[in-house]
Amino acid sequence: MNKFQSLRGFNDVLPADAPAWRHLLRTADEVFAAYGYAEVRLPLLEQTELFKRSIGEATDVVEKEMFSFQDREGDSLTLRPEATASLVRLGLEHGLLHNQQQRLWTWGPMFRHERPQAGRYRQFHQLDIEAYGLAGPDIDVELIAVSARLFRTLGLSGLTLELNSLGGPDTRAAYRAALVAFLEKHEAHLDADSQRRLRSNPLRVLDSKVPATQAVVKDAPVITEHLDAESRVHFEGMQKGLFDLGIAFTVNPRIVRGLDYYTRGVFEWTTTQLGAQGTVCAGGRYDGLVEQLGGTPTPAVGWALGVERLLMLMKAQNAPVPGYSPQVYVCSLGEAAEREAARRIEILRDALPALRLILNAGGGKLPVQLKRADRSGATLALILGEAEAAKGVIQVKSLRENTPQTECAWPELPARLSALLSPN
Repeated sequence: MNKFQSLRGFNDVLPADAPAWRHLLRTADEVFAAYGYAEVRLPLLEQTELFKRSIGEATDVVEKEMFSFQDREGDSLTLRPEATASLVRLGLEHGLLHNQQQRLWTWGPMFRHERPQAGRYRQFHQLDIEAYGLAGPDIDVELIAVSARLFRTLGLSGLTLELNSLGGPDTRAAYRAALVAFLEKHEAHLDADSQRRLRSNPLRVLDSKVPATQAVVKDAPVITEHLDAESRVHFEGMQKGLFDLGIAFTVNPRIVRGLDYYTRGVFEWTTTQLGAQGTVCAGGRYDGLVEQLGGTPTPAVGWALGVERLLMLMKAQNAPVPGYSPQVYVCSLGEAAEREAARRIEILRDALPALRLILNAGGGKLPVQLKRADRSGATLALILGEAEAAKGVIQVKSLRENTPQTECAWPELPARLSALLSPN
């Protein structure tokens, strides 16, 4: 019989890796809450048309990467490839956006049918944070500051912030015409994908990683030369705000982002420590998307962060991750002691709710149970035999230090454990 395995590009998270996930999400929750962002949860499935209208039918995501299918009623549904369109749909559906300011965040799996490689999967996870109803560059700066604080809180360093502005619709139209005119002169030197994109989505040619195409686009016109006056003021405001906060950045006029809804300021946090997948966090403005999806004109800005990539970077930099191993392992010998231990340990959990404790199951002689205790990673073992049960005491044994085993009465145990397990 064939062994079942996870699908290509769909990965399991094993017990050894779960603490880093938990730490990242807990840290993000605390940082976002400190800035006043409220969490929402989104469904995995949406109508396919939502993404076609928002992301753009000529984008790689919609053309080649979405997991779409027809349900039994004949409706076309798609596993969400990103969160922004779903967040706007949520806001419109539940009346959160009209004449209001909202700060929202979410996280969860996204799905794209890409070629799997390190840091790029078919099911991947994102943290997504968005602000609505705020038009000035101050909120763009705040969102970037949130990401910078998240990185610092996680103990990360060496990330580079790159900025660009895509301007408004008029800017993009003028720049698109100038870029197409330039690229058509060099079309023969472009790779096949870029030749196709030249007609459908020419700005994506600037993202090509093919050396021959990169050699061409280095001389292409830059979009910042075509900015309208309002977009230029907004972009300058972003830069001044970041300077005031001491957040270093570089202006990179080649950042265009792969989704059609972006306007004005866009940005990316990049690293050189993850090989080809150097972008860890990216985002920008999408002031026209709410109206495009049926709402009233509403300014909006946000960013998305690749969870797997950030975890890879945390590992590469040996960023600290709190341990979640059990602190105490309880060994019991004999039926009477097992029953007494089960009863007493529940009382102990009431007294110390944060205590991470494993109660031995499946019996076994004391050496066997102590081996289990050692493998669990626990700091202490509690040992209860029939003699201890009769006296109302329990043995406390250190598993990590060469210190004498001691006896402790049950009423004194919470204080004893708190003292032994507290950091020095």
